Amino acid sequence: MFNILIVEDDKNLRKLIVTCLKKNNYNTYEAFNGNEALEVLDQNYVDLIISDVMMPEMDGFQLIKELRDCKYKTPILLITAKSDIKDKKQGFLLGADDYMVKPINIEELLLRVHVLLRRSQSANERKIRAGDLILDYDQLSVTKKGKVYFLAQKEFLLLYKLLSTPDTIFTRQELIEEIWGLESESDYRTIDVHIKRIREKMYDVHDFEIVTIRGVGYKGIIHGKG
Repeated sequence: MFNILIVEDDKNLRKLIVTCLKKNNYNTYEAFNGNEALEVLDQNYVDLIISDVMMPEMDGFQLIKELRDCKYKTPILLITAKSDIKDKKQGFLLGADDYMVKPINIEELLLRVHVLLRRSQSANERKIRAGDLILDYDQLSVTKKGKVYFLAQKEFLLLYKLLSTPDTIFTRQELIEEIWGLESESDYRTIDVHIKRIREKMYDVHDFEIVTIRGVGYKGIIHGKG
């Protein structure tokens, strides 16, 4: 399930968007302005941001600038009463991914949300999300809400393999060949040791589970969908 943050100071419009998104199986977070949005983003993983432009304290343009300056790549859909091309240009130059002018059409909003999420998902296809946990294959990194879990390369590759196709049983031989290579002289004990280390290093993470299939191998289970 995708997480969407709605940043809008108009309570009625915010509730309308939230209700519509929930009916279409999206999980939602809400914020009154840019400052509240940053607080939400500091505590939660979000797949998409829908933000008004004109808001008190920190407006939509300031919010985008703050996020893009921090290399925050989550797609942002701006909603505003302003239809002037200068405002649209400013939003896009700051890093907005799409733009809608009020009054918005809810069906069109849903279509734009779907497209933005699909595009973002394609760009992040080498990442695995389990709840708030993110495995980034290109960076060989494992993070959760800003906390970094330091796994050795083989540990990371083993965990990534198990979670890339959850609920699939992999034999120890398959894992040896996949991670260590066909010519490796490593034995099954190597797999068991690495699994034990992963469990020890990530004992406080409950978004996934590595299940031992006695006499066969292992499978990964994702408890929290990203």
